[in-house]
Amino acid sequence: MKTKPAVSVAEWKAIVAEFQRPSRGRASWQLVNTLGGYALLWALMYWSLTVSAWLTAGLAILAGGFLVRIFIIFHDCGHGSFLKSRVANDVAGFVCGMLTFTPYHHWRWEHALHHASSGDLDRRGVGDIWTMTVREYLAAPRWRRVAYRLSRNPGVLFLLAPAPLFLIRERFPSPKANARERNSVWWMNLAVAAMVGAMVWMFGWQAYLLIQITISLVGGALGVWMFYVQHQFDDVYWERGEEWDYTAAALQGSSFYRLPKVLQWFSGNIGFHHIHHLSPRIPNYNLERCHNSHPIFTEVKPLTFLRSLKSINLHLWDEQARRLVSFGDLRGRPQPSS
Repeated sequence: MKTKPAVSVAEWKAIVAEFQRPSRGRASWQLVNTLGGYALLWALMYWSLTVSAWLTAGLAILAGGFLVRIFIIFHDCGHGSFLKSRVANDVAGFVCGMLTFTPYHHWRWEHALHHASSGDLDRRGVGDIWTMTVREYLAAPRWRRVAYRLSRNPGVLFLLAPAPLFLIRERFPSPKANARERNSVWWMNLAVAAMVGAMVWMFGWQAYLLIQITISLVGGALGVWMFYVQHQFDDVYWERGEEWDYTAAALQGSSFYRLPKVLQWFSGNIGFHHIHHLSPRIPNYNLERCHNSHPIFTEVKPLTFLRSLKSINLHLWDEQARRLVSFGDLRGRPQPSS
């Protein structure tokens, strides 16, 4: 059974405080090497269309990695952590949102709800992966169980869902959003339309669609995978509202995803997700330093890449066993009475 961390809120707040200060130099260098690298790869992909489809595919994988890194910068700007100036964060966030087809203020609002409720079984459903409990699944009508199984199928979740999510779903605001969030969607749609129009004019519609859709498929799959393993892993933390604890949800409900350095770079250090959920005000370029600063962080059990692959087979939260289980673990279980 998981226990609440032995560190108080006051203690960890004091530890993380020094890492919450943005660095103009580090942020500027990230913008240069990330946006510059993405633009260079885009141009190389256009050139490679006349050389080799295999070369284009290889460049698309790299460009997809850069798109994930652009999204991490967008994400940090949404938390107000990337740069010191609020206006600078909003400008950089809008530009990165345009490149990732994601409305800045609307996404920032939904993501803030995710941070406030991550690991809380009573507040699921906003900015997270659809997760049902065993009891909910067994009591659900057949159509809902089929829909849930489809949503948890790796082919659907990582290959089919990302492109519609970013290219279509993000074009429409949530009915619960306020005026600023709703308007941010429409303004982003106009910006995206202008960007697409300019790119089609420069490269032609066929080349543009081929390159951009390929990059978006790769980047979307990588991005959804990263988000999935950050909260869907063996021994993850979930609690009902009255028992939910913010510190425990951060340190035990968000993974420390230990990746090779090159993948850590492309993913903008977001593998230190336990630190990020503890303090979203820490910019991505300070996450590793914060993690290494105190034993309460370094003692968090890392999730290795090979171990993370097992998360694909975790589908439902078992409230009795207090862990995620697979559909196969349900064999022989009776359907709960209403």
